[in-house]
Amino acid sequence: MEKWPDNRAWFMVIPVFLVVAVSAIIPLMTVVNYSVQDIFGPGQRYFVGTEWFEQVLGDRRLHDALWRQFLFSGLVLLIEIPLGVLIALAMPKRGWAASFSLVLLALPLLIPWNVIGTIWIIFTRPDIGLFGATINTLGLDFDHTARALDAWVTLMLMEVWHWTPLVVLLAYAGLQAIPEAYYQAARIDGASAFAVFRYIQLPKMRGVLTIAVLLRFMDSFLIYAEPFVLTGGGPGNSTTFLSIHLVKIAVGQFDLGPAAAFSIIYFLIVLLFSWLFYQALQRAGTGDK
Repeated sequence: MEKWPDNRAWFMVIPVFLVVAVSAIIPLMTVVNYSVQDIFGPGQRYFVGTEWFEQVLGDRRLHDALWRQFLFSGLVLLIEIPLGVLIALAMPKRGWAASFSLVLLALPLLIPWNVIGTIWIIFTRPDIGLFGATINTLGLDFDHTARALDAWVTLMLMEVWHWTPLVVLLAYAGLQAIPEAYYQAARIDGASAFAVFRYIQLPKMRGVLTIAVLLRFMDSFLIYAEPFVLTGGGPGNSTTFLSIHLVKIAVGQFDLGPAAAFSIIYFLIVLLFSWLFYQALQRAGTGDK
């Protein structure tokens, strides 16, 4: 007689799913409601259809913010992924030094995002900040509040310092999962260090690196607290990303209709990349088998 699988654990999980679903669906439906109506006050609302979506999609500021977002996310990946892999390769493999290195690397990940921005405001101040004052002492005129290039450099340094440890931890875990037999075979064949990395370590890390790439892309695409605290989207609009632009519409201008339409567009973009994230993970899992 065939035995049915024991699925009683689902009874413990279903309430969590219901709470999350309700807490997500109600705000989403509220946003959808605002996105198709022009609301003047209690009881004063008019159905406008896709007017707010057309207005938002035709807004040049949205296009600029979207391109800045993709540029920022692309730079983050180009810097953090190779740097994280190099650091993971250089780390001790075992012993107290390995444990100490892992704890030290994890410290930036424990700091709240708004605190990260505050730390870097003080660190890069051109008058008293250790980084800013040192750069100006060397004869370079550095001020992230006045020049767009300086703001981008500061923002990238902050992002790399904050999130490269995540890539390092993932890459380190991938390296630790490689059986010692592969390295023994490579030593017998006289393989160089680069050959070991190219044909053993990199293929075996493909799964964790895929996770690292897609997680970092998603996180950087949703970034808000750090640039808002550090630059406020300035100078000008040079560091105004999609999230900051959305807050300016919703809170600064109090245009709830366009803000709701923008939120849905933003949600669909995130949903698209979540789907790509899932597909990439599936392919990585299939390729490792």
